[in-house]
Amino acid sequence: MNHPLKESIVFSHKMALLSKALWKSVEKDWQAWIKPFHLNLNEHHILWIAYQLNGATISDIASHGVMHVSTAFNFSKKLEARGLLSFSKKKDDKRNTYICLTDSGRQLFLETMRAFNEHTYHVYQGAVPMKELYGKFPEFSELICIVRHIYGTEFIEQFDACLTDFQNDVEEKDGHLKLASANLFPLQPAK
Repeated sequence: MNHPLKESIVFSHKMALLSKALWKSVEKDWQAWIKPFHLNLNEHHILWIAYQLNGATISDIASHGVMHVSTAFNFSKKLEARGLLSFSKKKDDKRNTYICLTDSGRQLFLETMRAFNEHTYHVYQGAVPMKELYGKFPEFSELICIVRHIYGTEFIEQFDACLTDFQNDVEEKDGHLKLASANLFPLQPAK
């Protein structure tokens, strides 16, 4: 179906500018959040994906992290050199390399979660007035529909599953986060 050229240009430009503005804020806030841990965005994202998937391939990291395979591999190798990730092969699958968090990697990832401070995350703070007005944060249904048409249903299903897993892994009590698993130390909000 053909759409008017002017409408296509205006929509595309609006999406580009709004996405760029949001990403710039997210990037700045995310980098400030993880800077004390000597991580960059790709490294932290890889740690997060490795935490969520617990045995991800480089392809999984690239797909979930929306990054090139070589980027996923190169940053994963840097994390391995720091002792935060381990690489292995499965007996029944020698073609793929699997990445898991080491104990140090898991500890560092959880420390980053503990250091998160909602008051320094501008996109979150920008959405708070909507939550106060409507009683909930935006649900992103239209944006998710667009991303589904670009990256596919599997991407959105993986995205939803990872968020659900994280929500199930973390409990909040009296303003403090703790992991549901008794084997892991509690998460405290940044002061």
